[in-house]
Amino acid sequence: MMKAVRLEARGRLAVSRMEKPVPGHGEMLVKVEACGICGTDRHLFLGEFPSKTPVTLGHEFVGIIEAVGQGVTAFRPGMRVTGDPNIACGRCPECQRGRVNLCRNLQAIGIHRDGGFAEYVCMPEQQAFELPQSLAPLHGAFCEPLACCLHGVDLAKIRAGASVAVLGGGVIGLLVVQLVRLAGATRVVLVTRNADKRRLAEDLGATATSDPSAGDVADLVTADQGLLPGGADVVIECAGVAETMEQAPLLARRGGTVVILGVMPQGARISMQPFDLLFREIKLVNSFLNPFTHGRAADLIASGVIKVEPLISRRIGLDDAPEAIANPARNGEIRVIVVPGP
Repeated sequence: MMKAVRLEARGRLAVSRMEKPVPGHGEMLVKVEACGICGTDRHLFLGEFPSKTPVTLGHEFVGIIEAVGQGVTAFRPGMRVTGDPNIACGRCPECQRGRVNLCRNLQAIGIHRDGGFAEYVCMPEQQAFELPQSLAPLHGAFCEPLACCLHGVDLAKIRAGASVAVLGGGVIGLLVVQLVRLAGATRVVLVTRNADKRRLAEDLGATATSDPSAGDVADLVTADQGLLPGGADVVIECAGVAETMEQAPLLARRGGTVVILGVMPQGARISMQPFDLLFREIKLVNSFLNPFTHGRAADLIASGVIKVEPLISRRIGLDDAPEAIANPARNGEIRVIVVPGP
């Protein structure tokens, strides 16, 4: 038997005792060391993101392989792995075009099948990526969000010397700040109300930050005396709220690109000005999941190039996870990590 945090129905979470999973053909049983609480987990709890219930939540997990099923060839017990939760069918038209993140039959660990808010999780071998034994386990829990950020930054096509505005100072925004600097951006402005997050962003590579409560964000960033006069080459929306979604095009220069990384509730709507988008030829790009980027994310985390320790706000056990998932993040909180073991 094992403990697991189960989404039993919309708005109902419970810590349950359930049978320890048994790996099938091509699967591995992983003893979970850490699993991050994502904003998507809160959307799932509230019924704002489609899922299959009952299900064990948790898609940002890392752990040690305890057992492997028949047919597993590349991994063995004792190895530390991170899991790409998004399982594509490989057969639908989107998969055949290489767009696996748009798979019509996508099954995600922690959303459609049992995930990492548990003592153990089963995962297919093809979803696993090895991490070094020397890596701090909590750092491994950042591979999945970093992989999603990598896809967004790839789509942004940032060139050396580019200017970038990042909206949102949560874990996604703070990872994106680091990635765009690695991609060659020389001016990076992060916009968030939280002063601690602004200071941390500057420590992690932002060349400037802006407090949207200090005035009109477009003026603060794009005005002649603003942080990025004329606007940013690339704007990356990382907050997933209507306010920043509507602000994002206003911060882009003429001919600039806006990348949407933040996730809003299903059915939510925002207002935009089509004439402005047309007249300034603003390119809108949406970034969904992490197609073929999880391995790169694991390598970046293992190398230590991406700093994640400052992003850990607190660690909790499984018994405290339902409360943390069901409620908004505490003021200034960045990432809460669930640690199933002692």
